[in-house]
Amino acid sequence: MKAWCRKPDPGSPDGQPGWGGAVREGKPSKQALADARASDTCLMNKINLAQKLSLFDDHWNPRIITELNGQYLKLVKFKGPFTWHHHDNEDELFMVVKGRFRMEYRDDSGREQSIWIEQGEMITVPRGVEHRPVADEEAQVLLFEPASTLNTGNVENEFTKKKLAEI
Repeated sequence: MKAWCRKPDPGSPDGQPGWGGAVREGKPSKQALADARASDTCLMNKINLAQKLSLFDDHWNPRIITELNGQYLKLVKFKGPFTWHHHDNEDELFMVVKGRFRMEYRDDSGREQSIWIEQGEMITVPRGVEHRPVADEEAQVLLFEPASTLNTGNVENEFTKKKLAEI
């Protein structure tokens, strides 16, 4: 998903913005870009995090809001404990938009540690570190992750989301 402004696509089953079939591998074709430049359609759009967060109520189900240089920016709501996991090849960045959560992790000796992440704060979890977010109350979080990142890393269970919705 790229941050190009898009008009409603009459060919889309839900009338959502699109490029009318002119998209290949997640990018509009050269012709679609040329058409956009020639019309009143812009090539960029802003994203309102509060508006996007208002579109869903479930927990532990990330939604893609845009893509940047092979990274997905995702919004997710946390509540309760997530599953312990790690990512062999990806670092993850968590930024709290609203609320707070505790990042639990295991240090090099395997001892459990934790750190609170408050609204407006962020934390980067390096690849290979076993971790799990825990939110006593709902937390709204922006994630920055490589597009290849599976939300549960090395674990597959009821929390695993292999296909993410774009909002």
